[in-house]
Amino acid sequence: MSFTSEIYQKAKQIRCLICDVDGVLTDGSVILDNQSGEQKAFNIKDGLGIKLMQNNGIVVAIITGRNSPVVSRRMAELGVEHTYQGQSNKIAAFDELIEKLGISADQVAYVGDDLPDLPLMRRCGIGFAPSDAASFVQQKSDYLLQSKGGRGVVREIAELLLATQGKLDTIHQEYWDA
Repeated sequence: MSFTSEIYQKAKQIRCLICDVDGVLTDGSVILDNQSGEQKAFNIKDGLGIKLMQNNGIVVAIITGRNSPVVSRRMAELGVEHTYQGQSNKIAAFDELIEKLGISADQVAYVGDDLPDLPLMRRCGIGFAPSDAASFVQQKSDYLLQSKGGRGVVREIAELLLATQGKLDTIHQEYWDA
């Protein structure tokens, strides 16, 4: 799927990226141990993508249906202030977030991989899906990413958004000149 001129124009307006967690920031696996603990693997490239967006005027938020101390820890490490876990009604969290940020729904991009993500994808300016998202979600997304869940999805989005907003070349040059 190519970045159409319509999606390009929408991407220039994005001020917030909301991510689902399982299947987006992770590969969707949840490893449970015998002591009620949980493990998830996060991609470090996604972490830098989050920081690049935060440092360049794009708020990153999490809205997920599950509760996980591992997610709380990773989001704290990355400075993600808006983390909504245990959200069976993701729309309520979305409405609260955009009101808190003082932005409109068309200034938000959302990335999700499965059916519970569709209501938010429909409300946002751009709905992204990982390449291994559920097939119906792939069909309904505005932009199908090349990356699989947990394998750089957020970094890919960061580079797309920052490029359309004319910031990526400057970021690259700053790292090259360092």
